[in-house]
Amino acid sequence: MDHNKLYTLWMKNATDDPDLKAELLEIEGNDKEIHDRFYKQLEFGTAGLRGVIGAGTNRMNIYVVRQATQGLANYINKQFGGGAVAISHDSRNKASLFMNEAARVLAANGIKVYITSELQPTPVLSYLVRRFSCKAGIMITASHNPAKYNGYKAYGEDGCQMTDVSAGIVYNEICSINMFDGVKLCDFDEAVKLGTIEYVADSVYTEYLKEVKKQQINAGICEGADLSVVYTPLNGTGNKLVRRVLCEIGVSNVNVVKEQELPDGNFTTCSFPNPELPEALELGIELCNRVKPDLLLATDPDADRVGIAVPDRDGSYRLITGNETGIMLTDYILKCRKENGTLPEDGVVVKTIVSTRLIERICKHYGTQMKDVLTGFKYIGEIILGLEKEGKEDNYIFGFEESYGYLAGTYVRDKDAVVASMLICEMAAYYKKQGKSLAEVIDGLYHEYGYYYNKTLDFYFEGAEGMHKMSALMDALRENAPKEIAGFNVEGICDYRESTDTNILTGETSEINLPKSNVLSYSLTGDNAVIVRPSGTEPKIKLYLTSVGTSKENALEIMEKIKESAKTLLGV
Repeated sequence: MDHNKLYTLWMKNATDDPDLKAELLEIEGNDKEIHDRFYKQLEFGTAGLRGVIGAGTNRMNIYVVRQATQGLANYINKQFGGGAVAISHDSRNKASLFMNEAARVLAANGIKVYITSELQPTPVLSYLVRRFSCKAGIMITASHNPAKYNGYKAYGEDGCQMTDVSAGIVYNEICSINMFDGVKLCDFDEAVKLGTIEYVADSVYTEYLKEVKKQQINAGICEGADLSVVYTPLNGTGNKLVRRVLCEIGVSNVNVVKEQELPDGNFTTCSFPNPELPEALELGIELCNRVKPDLLLATDPDADRVGIAVPDRDGSYRLITGNETGIMLTDYILKCRKENGTLPEDGVVVKTIVSTRLIERICKHYGTQMKDVLTGFKYIGEIILGLEKEGKEDNYIFGFEESYGYLAGTYVRDKDAVVASMLICEMAAYYKKQGKSLAEVIDGLYHEYGYYYNKTLDFYFEGAEGMHKMSALMDALRENAPKEIAGFNVEGICDYRESTDTNILTGETSEINLPKSNVLSYSLTGDNAVIVRPSGTEPKIKLYLTSVGTSKENALEIMEKIKESAKTLLGV
């Protein structure tokens, strides 16, 4: 439908949210603004929905949420003949409203709904799906996006993010629904009285934390360690449960960044509440410089990811990358479980293909299997599900991705900053008792295995031709595979679209047992590497680069050469 006709339709029907009505009146006659809001519909994918909050089909609002939920309800009733759904939300603006509207739609369709009485971390939602044997879950969150965004993350019955197949079925249902007169709605308060909508009891969060604490490697080690921590929840959901679990394992000296302690959907202290970005941790570092803790923890708004900083040799606070935290946790867990006699003989550590290759060397050292999966934590969840079906759930040891997501244990099927924060503190206490800081620990691992330096580069291809250019570029790389990059021989090529792993040295090709994805990975001499991955949602290609040196300086020098050569490879 023409964007102006859609605008007129919304002016007539979008009356339930006064904010939307005011926005529609404000843009009256402004074709550019109308076009931006109505030229397309937010697409429902494996990550659900995400967009700017506002009026229109290309925005996050109650009508888009209702339509998506009606599609989900149709899917549940057709696939399962009914069932239950768990819903929660983070600190985003309008998050609780969107949760309640989704609950109204589900209840009107005869589906039992479990909702939280206040904001909760994303991993808690994954736990609720499994705890209440739900057929799906909904988390209202836009993760670490700026304040103007919100989102709708959908989960399957296993507690993992929804699969491609299921998301496709839901999307087809959504496309057949008129968002104004094709959605069933019930009265929220009446549904609560009837029990169709039920609030989750506080005791369930205690159960969740009990499962988190089962993942301790050296229970009790934090007691008496005098570990001091600065913590910031970045105005999100981690504040209560992260602080509570730290207290329960014996970390009592926790200083919270006051400006970022309480929920605030406007995120006024940082434009991007993302623990990967140094600017998000500025207030935390300022507090560290005053109170001199052993560790800074920062969880993102929906508390599924955590970033850290630790004191360096010169007294400053050193930001630790997501890869480095994953390296230290993997080594700590494997080492201590081997010492404790709890390391399974056929244990499995899982990482994404773009995460550090150093993990493979650590796993080999401890005799543990390592599995690579595609980018996205749902693929780590699928490995856990596969082990569960084989009766080998306990073989899963740890999983992580370079973008600051970690999970120990199988009680949830998504990354969990609550358990990660607990294990990071436990690890810091373990090494503090040995007189080591975490900066010394990561440097020691680099000294033992080689200095693995990772860098990610984004190259944008804007305009209508952008996607075509990216596709042509990937085709060219497949037709004319490079023989060397930055003077390093290409020893292996993994083509995840064709599911082939080719050893250039022997000429042998094996099959990659992963879902097909338009990704090319080049293994170079010396364990250096280049991965080329087009974004599926944005007009950009991401390069994931690995350089391995004898020291940081050597690794940086090699990285510069790989970076320039990789850019030439792309023609940018």
